Amino acid sequence: MTFSERVFNTGIVPVVVLNNVEDAVPLANALLKGGIDFMEITFRTECAAECIAKISKEVPEVVVGAGTVLNVEQAKLAVENGAKFIVSPGLDEETVTWAIGNNIPVIPGCVTPTEIMKAISLGLKVVKFFPADVYGGIKAIKALSAPFGQIKFLPTGGVSEANLKDFIENKSVAAIGGSWVCKKDDIANHDWDKITTLSENAVKIIKETRT
Repeated sequence: MTFSERVFNTGIVPVVVLNNVEDAVPLANALLKGGIDFMEITFRTECAAECIAKISKEVPEVVVGAGTVLNVEQAKLAVENGAKFIVSPGLDEETVTWAIGNNIPVIPGCVTPTEIMKAISLGLKVVKFFPADVYGGIKAIKALSAPFGQIKFLPTGGVSEANLKDFIENKSVAAIGGSWVCKKDDIANHDWDKITTLSENAVKIIKETRT
């Protein structure tokens, strides 16, 4: 199974902000228990690389990647620590080229036709649509998918359990990026059962919508 196929099968890539390394493995297990085997750990905190390393080593069933990757240096650091994919808020050609050259799946942020055309020229098939709520949400994705039928989108930002179905039922959406299944407060409070329940709810909606 290719990376793109596995992303589609899961349907959701939780966007995770971790401030403490000791929360990494329990969170990964909570998501996995809820049926989610993907995690995007954002490079917004000092411990991000270490968290990726721990999950990669101790919870190998979860495909862990790095998010908010802004340059090649961060991409290299993430991959050295076990990241299986790279996600960026925008399209940095140097980072994309490095990732492709090293067989690392990369999903850059693209919201305009020009950015999407650049992604296609680099050989990409999946792009991040961020922030989805600001740039028109599912309505914009539907419009963009007409001229760019070969591209799949990973909408992130403003996606929630309430509108998940609207996004996931569109065939141009590979998966959604969601932070509501693992909010900062729930992680800080170690409310792993709540995170598992929210994950189960999301997976249920995705499966019911796509069958």
